[in-house]
Amino acid sequence: MDRLKNLEEKITAAVEKVKALKEEKTNLEKKIRDLQALLDDKSREVESLKSEKRSIGSQLEELLNELETIEI
Repeated sequence: MDRLKNLEEKITAAVEKVKALKEEKTNLEKKIRDLQALLDDKSREVESLKSEKRSIGSQLEELLNELETIEI
């Protein structure tokens, strides 16, 4: 009888552990989705800044070329 009780306790503990692990997995998957969304936002922001940098660089080049054509 003790062996059966011991087995029942082990099964109960295992079931509780599985439930806890499933909950942890769900929480971690949500965190991954949230972090992926944040990463996507930051990637878009970086691309926007790179584009702005290229645009400003082109404008500066044009201004420098105009300055070079001015004779003082």
